[in-house]
Amino acid sequence: MKNLLVFQSDFGLVDGAVAAMYGVAHEVEENLKLYNLTHDITPYNIWEASYRLFQSVEYWPKGTVFISVVDPGVGSSRKSVVALTESGHYIVTPDNGTLTHLKKYVGITEIREIEESKHRRQDTESSFTFHGRDVYAYTGAKIAAGIITFEEVGALLSVENIVELEIGKIVKTEKSVKGSIDILDVRFGSLWTDITREDFLEIGFNVGDRVEVIICNGPTRVYNNRIVYGKSFADVYVSEQLIYVNSVYRMAVAINQGNFAKAYSIGTGIHWSIEFKKID
Repeated sequence: MKNLLVFQSDFGLVDGAVAAMYGVAHEVEENLKLYNLTHDITPYNIWEASYRLFQSVEYWPKGTVFISVVDPGVGSSRKSVVALTESGHYIVTPDNGTLTHLKKYVGITEIREIEESKHRRQDTESSFTFHGRDVYAYTGAKIAAGIITFEEVGALLSVENIVELEIGKIVKTEKSVKGSIDILDVRFGSLWTDITREDFLEIGFNVGDRVEVIICNGPTRVYNNRIVYGKSFADVYVSEQLIYVNSVYRMAVAINQGNFAKAYSIGTGIHWSIEFKKID
């Protein structure tokens, strides 16, 4: 094990929740190296948690343990699990959809249910609302420290039966490709789509082309314009719009030194579609 433990949650940092998880991890092993992926996931937004794991996990050394706690169903019958990805990372999380993007785009080789009778912090059996501290931080720390093996976590579950959120489908024609706006580059308001660079280039777009962009919220068209496809923001003037390949090799739309999402009141999710069309 690498002794690396990375935390993600929707807890924020305004109270003691994250500090409590850190404390439990250090109770298990003082020499663990603890890091934050983010604690600013929108409250209860499992989709966002799933995407941020996909965005980050593969860039950490194999053997790194991630704890993701966005858990609106805490205390219910949803399972607490540890997943092993094909890239060799461990994800400690509720099985509530948080593993959706990792399963689809990275791959999950095995998943085990946490046996709470063995892997729960002592004297917390009567607490049902903070599994992030009592179960996930405790179990994740034991894995990261090498105190238990992955096989000792609990019973093997079916990878095929992992709870998954609905993911949009890519639709291609001879002159267009259509997908969904998966998420925002939050601080800058850029739109990150589920359309891969390969799908986009297959239509025949080249750097420097002007591309017609259509954005709909369900059946309602909210944006329609022609935008330059560039390599980086330097390819357009300040306040100009741009299509580019983002850091996870999906197509994105931005305003150079502006906020596209705020400018046009654009949201995210499979009901937010985006289409790139060749201009005749």
